[in-house]
Amino acid sequence: MVQAVLALDQGGHASRALVVDRRGRILAQAERRIATRRTGSDKVEHSAVALLRSLRQAAEAAVGALPATVDIEAAGLATQRSSIACWERSSGRPLSPVISWQDRRAARRVAALAGEAPWVEKLTGLKLSPHYGATKLDWCLRHLPEARRAAKGKRLAAGPLASFAVAGLLEGHPCFADPVNGARTQLMDIRRGEWSPRLCELFRVPQEILPSCVPNSHSFGDLQVGGRLIPFHVLIGDQPAALFASGAPEPAVAYLNLGTGAFVQCLSSRRVPGLLQSILWRDQRDTLYALEGTVNGAGSALDALARRLRVEPAELTDALPRWLQADGEPPLFLNGIGGLGSPYWQPAFRSRFVGRGDAARQAVAVAESIVFLLLENLERMRDAVSELRRLRISGGLAQLDGLCQRLADLSGLSVERPTLHEATALGLARLLGADAMPVADVDLFTPRGDNTLAARRTRWRKAMYEALREYPKKRPG
Repeated sequence: MVQAVLALDQGGHASRALVVDRRGRILAQAERRIATRRTGSDKVEHSAVALLRSLRQAAEAAVGALPATVDIEAAGLATQRSSIACWERSSGRPLSPVISWQDRRAARRVAALAGEAPWVEKLTGLKLSPHYGATKLDWCLRHLPEARRAAKGKRLAAGPLASFAVAGLLEGHPCFADPVNGARTQLMDIRRGEWSPRLCELFRVPQEILPSCVPNSHSFGDLQVGGRLIPFHVLIGDQPAALFASGAPEPAVAYLNLGTGAFVQCLSSRRVPGLLQSILWRDQRDTLYALEGTVNGAGSALDALARRLRVEPAELTDALPRWLQADGEPPLFLNGIGGLGSPYWQPAFRSRFVGRGDAARQAVAVAESIVFLLLENLERMRDAVSELRRLRISGGLAQLDGLCQRLADLSGLSVERPTLHEATALGLARLLGADAMPVADVDLFTPRGDNTLAARRTRWRKAMYEALREYPKKRPG
């Protein structure tokens, strides 16, 4: 028998399932797309029923493609960390949509809590932001009649997307929260790994509706798929999981994952103004912490431009590699798509172009804005973590050579891009017991200097600071 694990990856556009053997080789994989509902500029959600269905279908397809000689020993799930849902505790039946991490419907409520920001950040490692789960859960309790009735009848469970997925997928509908996803509700004391009564009171979320806190590695229950009953052992967030794809995270490396949003993380238990402190992993013995920067508008910013230009997103992204190599000066793009994240933290920031350009140059400007924002975060990390020497990049947008070269040129660091797809799922597989996936090749982008690009970044920073004067209380921290 061949021993293997099942890694489920629930992302912003699709649910994926990979079966990986103990040597790190992919034996089978499947993907099912999910739709995103956007209402105005603030509401972003998924059908909870459709999301669960996509996970089940991807798992069934991947497991169904295996020969009988493959024994799946364990399964796990990585999800978008700050997305939340409400469900019926006894059945796992959804009582709300899945409200995406990109959603900002509770921005006014967050603004009203500004005076509480210092102690909230001290407990959670997070800035007050409508992207995290607490104010979304409060919104559900106040605006969704079915959730309110369930709460009154002591039938309600609510919390991270990962907890909802486990309740909906596993036998017996267990109700657990791991610290990586639980911390992103902004209701958890990240040093203790437990819900904070003080935070629950502030955000008006009854602690009794929240799942039980357990480590990332835990006996969550059993997943029935393809006629097999598979022990479910790991829950984690998608960004942290990706750090483990090619081995244990290294102190000298900053890890960038570029998808719907862009995230940069490095190992550190320090706190740095403007950056987040997050949990990468917690088991019965150890806890790994990271410094983290977040750019909300990465793939989502390119999607927004596609809507503005009235073209299909795929049409724009297919042309972008060529446009990034072309000559010509693009405009600047001040990128607040989905709210301006670290290190500025201005959820109401108005995105805008500075200068003019055709569709190609506008797309280049959006891509460069992602690089510029990542550099703002990386520079703060390097001030605090002097041993950073390399960048390792993954995710859909990492396939853009022009973007990787710009990161190398501006940071002065080499950018490594392993020829390793599905980094989140493969990192999860490693946490389930598979060896790190063998990496045959690494694309390396070395700094070569680009004075024109550096001058453009300087102009972009000046324009950004001028724009931030509209929000005097939200200058970089």
